[in-house]
Amino acid sequence: MPVALVTAVVCVLLAAATGPRPELVAWLAAAPVAVLLAVVDWRVRRLPDVLTLPLAGGAALLLGGAALGTEAAGSWGGAVLGGFALAGFYYVLYLINPAGMGLGDVKLAIGLGVTLGWYGWAILITGAFAGLLLGALYGCGVLLRRAGRAERRNDGLKQAIPYGPFMITGAFLGVLLGGAAAS
Repeated sequence: MPVALVTAVVCVLLAAATGPRPELVAWLAAAPVAVLLAVVDWRVRRLPDVLTLPLAGGAALLLGGAALGTEAAGSWGGAVLGGFALAGFYYVLYLINPAGMGLGDVKLAIGLGVTLGWYGWAILITGAFAGLLLGALYGCGVLLRRAGRAERRNDGLKQAIPYGPFMITGAFLGVLLGGAAAS
């Protein structure tokens, strides 16, 4: 599916879930960057700072502006704390297993945590868990598929899995839930 079409579908779904509230501007600005990050990570197994850091900063700034509106459904303080919390969680995972989790994932978690934290801790945890679950399910599928091949060829089971697309998808689902629940 072309990247532009995926981005358009994501934006339409976000607009439908959020409605005409001020935070929609942040979601519509973040969506193209998030889709691009998912594609880049899927193809080259990297989450470049030139995309992850502006996503985090832009989300925080735009949600700060949205918080000034009377119709906003979230909390800017919660968004900032969510960014720190999710990045901290992924940093701990990185410290535990640097070969399994990259610093790009940690930097991506800042922006995703900001967006999820906007709607509160329940949405932050839901979106983060959804990303972990999707990544784990994909990883299990890869392991099962490769197990048969590895047994026949004796080449092991190691394969790098891009985790960013699953983090982004989980966050997208969380924001959709948060936006819909706030309506």
